[in-house]
Amino acid sequence: MKSMTGFGKAIGEIPGKKVTVEIRSLNSKQLDLNLRLPYLYKEKELELRSDISKQIERGKVDITVFTESTLDVLPVSINKLLAKNYYKELKTLSKELEEGDQNLLALVLKMPDVMKAEREIVELDETEWKQVRTTVDKAIEAFQKFRSDEGNTLANEFVNRIALIDNLLSEVIKMDAPRVENIRTRIKNNLAEAIEKEKIDQNRFEQELIYYIEKLDITEEKLRLKTHIDYFIITMKEPGSGRKLGFITQEIGREINTIGSKANDAIVQKLVVQMKDELEKIKEQLLNVL
Repeated sequence: MKSMTGFGKAIGEIPGKKVTVEIRSLNSKQLDLNLRLPYLYKEKELELRSDISKQIERGKVDITVFTESTLDVLPVSINKLLAKNYYKELKTLSKELEEGDQNLLALVLKMPDVMKAEREIVELDETEWKQVRTTVDKAIEAFQKFRSDEGNTLANEFVNRIALIDNLLSEVIKMDAPRVENIRTRIKNNLAEAIEKEKIDQNRFEQELIYYIEKLDITEEKLRLKTHIDYFIITMKEPGSGRKLGFITQEIGREINTIGSKANDAIVQKLVVQMKDELEKIKEQLLNVL
């Protein structure tokens, strides 16, 4: 089991550059991939997007690749014409204001666009791209491990909560036999208080009683609920089981609701409320499962 929430990071060293790849994801119904690359690598975007789509399952996934120069010194150029114009204007202004002009050159060099660090624009080298791809793959590996670790945490929570529902079902089963007998006794007593015993048609009474109790019978619901609980546990071990588990929880919820509506017993309905509470917690977490 894997979580849709994930994070992965990898750093690679390339001559003159440091490449950093970061991957983040949130839950989504399908793969929603947002890929950000430096301009130099843009020509490889479609290729990279296709490969990533084969490795990463559902989720809203943001992947960022950025580079930093590791060179101590970058080539610098001075816009001499602009510098001279700045110097001329500043010197004129100094004379008008009767200020000294001994630091004008240092001031000129700080003016906008006078000095620029030049970056040589080159075509993408395939050797460099292979190193970038290796860094991306390492980030994906870290990302998948994060998802697996989160998935294991979720799996443990599901096991515990589905076990609670199973235990509550066992309590419902224990309460069911006396529940039916209590209903039978209550109806007999109420009828005896309203009608003289001699006037009661016992055959008709038994027929009506059987019909009424059948409407309150939850035997099939208990069996189906137990089956769905067992199926949930088995399905958890399957890869990419998030959607399937979601469907199973719908069936579990349907049986729990039917038991609650048919039980006509305060204690059973209390157990049903507890089962619903645990099931809702499972449903919330399932939204984050692949």
